[in-house]
Amino acid sequence: MNLPLFNSIASWLLKKRLHQIELFLKYPADVQYELLLKLVDMAANTEIGKRYRFEEISTYEQFARQVPLSYYEDLAPLIQRCREGEQQLFWPTPIKWFAKSSGTTNAKSKFIPVSQEALDDCHYKSSKDLLSLYLNNNENSKLFTGKNLRLGGSKELYKENGSYYGDLSAILIDNLPKWAEYSSTPSNKVSLMSNWEEKLKAIIDESTKENVTSLAGVPSWMLVLLTELKEDSGAANLFEIWEHLEVYFHGGVSFTPYRAQYEKLLPRVNFKYYEIYNASEGFFAIQDRNYHNDLLLMLDYGIFYEFIDANTLDSEQPKAIPLWEVTMGVNYAMVITTNAGLWRYIIGDTVRFTSLSPFRIKITGRTKHYINAFGEELIVENAEQALRTACEQTSASLTDYTAAPIYMSENEKGAHEWIIEFRTPPNDLKRFTLVLDDALKHLNSDYEAKRQSDITLKMPVIRLAPVGLFYQWLKSKEKVGGQHKIPRLSNSRDYLEELMGFMKQL
Repeated sequence: MNLPLFNSIASWLLKKRLHQIELFLKYPADVQYELLLKLVDMAANTEIGKRYRFEEISTYEQFARQVPLSYYEDLAPLIQRCREGEQQLFWPTPIKWFAKSSGTTNAKSKFIPVSQEALDDCHYKSSKDLLSLYLNNNENSKLFTGKNLRLGGSKELYKENGSYYGDLSAILIDNLPKWAEYSSTPSNKVSLMSNWEEKLKAIIDESTKENVTSLAGVPSWMLVLLTELKEDSGAANLFEIWEHLEVYFHGGVSFTPYRAQYEKLLPRVNFKYYEIYNASEGFFAIQDRNYHNDLLLMLDYGIFYEFIDANTLDSEQPKAIPLWEVTMGVNYAMVITTNAGLWRYIIGDTVRFTSLSPFRIKITGRTKHYINAFGEELIVENAEQALRTACEQTSASLTDYTAAPIYMSENEKGAHEWIIEFRTPPNDLKRFTLVLDDALKHLNSDYEAKRQSDITLKMPVIRLAPVGLFYQWLKSKEKVGGQHKIPRLSNSRDYLEELMGFMKQL
């Protein structure tokens, strides 16, 4: 393939999409409202459509009254029937793909329906948009003169009852057009390998022979790959291996704790980092500006958005609001209605709007991943920023972490207990703890109030994890590689106690 010619043609085609993006930037509420009515109309004759009288719905208010908010457990019986071959249950076109997702590392799996519309109009469209926005911001880019190193899921695809399931990344790779494989490395065969250790070696073997101009994958796992590649090659940094590498597209987990380590591997000041917000349920947002850390909410992917104030999510009847009613600074739980038949589905993520024109967001955490045992309302965004501050001030770098409360006892006040695996540990753990505590106070006034004079919370307790703890723990659960994530914060001690027990075995 003539890559320079391909670069010119691809760049021209991708820039044409910018005019469509400008439409939803200019008329966001209209685009979302029209989309909602289209989804309702399409699904009117499905089982869900008849149950909630979709044919009567002509306004958002009717939709919100007639269709209940839902979690995965509410939809699971219909999804199982669909996996067994029934159709017209929650979406009018045939669904044969299901993205297997556990959300984090718990044993219970979710099977998220993936329609052809979701593949074409959401997941693949978003990939093109990511490139369109990047090229629009970087007119001298040589992205397509080389290849993209992609690090996807480590699961094979399985067929069952005439339907297929696997990691979303595996489904996407399996359905990619042939031309897409020419512009990517490693090969589809290597990308879909299930054994992580073998896959790592195969990726390194294939990719070092290529002119890689971009990277794409989850920060935690990509860091493992790049660190091993650098050590194997003996290179001072990755630009000695790939001279024309210019951007890393990342998502899945927060980049904040890993940024300093990437900057050592990729020490050019003009190297770009572009964040994406995607999940098994859909692709939601893209960083649309160089050197910014908020994301443009994409409004024409077949996904209708609603939002619930996260502080009210556990109330008896939480109220969802449409996009055009959101305000800045509120921590919202996100609710989606999709072109794969998820109706008013509470996805489990929380976001905060940083701009209302256009609508830009920051991911703040998960609805179930927080610590609020003492009224401190500590969310993942607080934890990530505080850890970054502590690492910067103590010249440390971390690999993974988790935290949970130490509950009050008769004679003891509460505290937060952290298990942290460091790549470069701090010379003084006591100082690291003090900086972390001070940063959390600065970021979270509720935490600060509870820490005042040790009134409720004592100083955090930090446990040093042995090297490889989190990797070995994930491996014991067959959750290594790809999109699997460590549960960062939890209101229960289940994960933490399990890891403490695992530490004793290493």
